Amino acid sequence: MSASDPGAAPRTGTAPQTGTAQRPVIGLTTYLEQAQTGVWDVPAAFLPHAYFDSVVRAGGIAVLLPPQPVDAAIAGRVLDGLDGLVITGGKDVDPARYGQAAHTRTDEPRPDRDAWENELIHRAIDRELPLLGICRGAQMLNIAQGGTLHQHLPDVVGHAGYQAGGGIFSIVDVHVEPESRLHGLLDALDVPLPVPVYHHQSIDRVGAGLTVTARTHDGVVQAVELTGVPFGVAVQWHPEQHDDLRLFAGLVDAATRYRAAREQDHEHEHEHEHGQEHEHGQERDTP
Repeated sequence: MSASDPGAAPRTGTAPQTGTAQRPVIGLTTYLEQAQTGVWDVPAAFLPHAYFDSVVRAGGIAVLLPPQPVDAAIAGRVLDGLDGLVITGGKDVDPARYGQAAHTRTDEPRPDRDAWENELIHRAIDRELPLLGICRGAQMLNIAQGGTLHQHLPDVVGHAGYQAGGGIFSIVDVHVEPESRLHGLLDALDVPLPVPVYHHQSIDRVGAGLTVTARTHDGVVQAVELTGVPFGVAVQWHPEQHDDLRLFAGLVDAATRYRAAREQDHEHEHEHEHGQEHEHGQERDTP
């Protein structure tokens, strides 16, 4: 990927009229970069408004997840409070994670963010937490599953059309695989789907448990899906950059079902524990 995600202007829109108590909580990973605001120039965690605005407009409650020291227990504790997860765009993933030396055009590594998102991804897959990857997020998912990247796409396709530079998104047509979850989410008929892109890297070798579900005409992977989980979709493009909320709505819907199933499991556990307590009470009362 690269060059981060330019912040789009806040968009207007009204979230679906869903009771607040029923809305799922969606976590979104953030940048950790040097940033300026007012008189301050400090390291800061941040995320362009378009990401969490899309989650809110789709009916979710957005929670930001800044990079921090992590292990399996910490990631699990974070995910305990979530019903869905978005791995967002940003700087290039450290190529050392997939066994390569850095290309001259690859960003300086952000090992703190790489480690944070890698652990969140693995723990989310373990518990089948609904997951949406966007741009870098798709690449991070692929690397977490043992895949690799093309570090500089112009070397592969012969042009820089996927990242025009200057924070200007290019529009490319993607072909979505029939019968894929993505096809169903986007009502992608048998015609190319125009999407906004801003990336100079792309998926090369596909990671374990992933299926490619969208490509451009020149073969560049634009989407992958996790097999064997209820909802695991990752796209190379930037759905937050236009008013089509269908991917976010799909995530929110899956997160709502995930939350309902989890609450039902907790209710059954509570009933079981209550039943055991009642049986033990009767045993103590028996002469």
